[in-house]
Amino acid sequence: MSGTDESMEFIPVRIAVLTVSDTRQPDDDRSGDALVTRLEAAGHTLADRAICRDDRAAIAGKLTEWCENPRIDAVISTGGTGLTGRDVTVEAHRDVYEKEIEAFGTVFTMVSMKKIGTSAVQSRACGGVAKGTYLFALPGSPGACKDAWDEILCHQFDYRHRPCNFVEIMPRLDEHLRRK
Repeated sequence: MSGTDESMEFIPVRIAVLTVSDTRQPDDDRSGDALVTRLEAAGHTLADRAICRDDRAAIAGKLTEWCENPRIDAVISTGGTGLTGRDVTVEAHRDVYEKEIEAFGTVFTMVSMKKIGTSAVQSRACGGVAKGTYLFALPGSPGACKDAWDEILCHQFDYRHRPCNFVEIMPRLDEHLRRK
């Protein structure tokens, strides 16, 4: 059965938030704000925050930069996961991934179906791992960001979540890089 073991100590995760948009500014980034509010309320640390234009190389560059930063455990991006010509966030994420977390997109679709029905097929939310850092790409709507955090990420970023969670395997994500 899934749940939180309150007898265990909470371990905060250091999370960076990247908003992908050609039009958003810090004062109107509602999706980024929703993620920051939720991750901080859960007890995690905002490690960094940025806005990046809809450009595949620029997005991949920022993701790579953050993956190389030992003070960042996870990156959540918002925006650019749709089907239009400017939506290149998923491709940029996949340029960086060493391993994709295929089930993340599936579970996100299941969560979205409850809220927006078959319109959920238009999202290409995805997750992966690179250089020991978790990477997640979420749609640009505040509602989608709230749903992804509230229904999936808040649990997987909580060390006390059972039967398993992302935090407990974090020390082993880059073990292949340490082998001799």
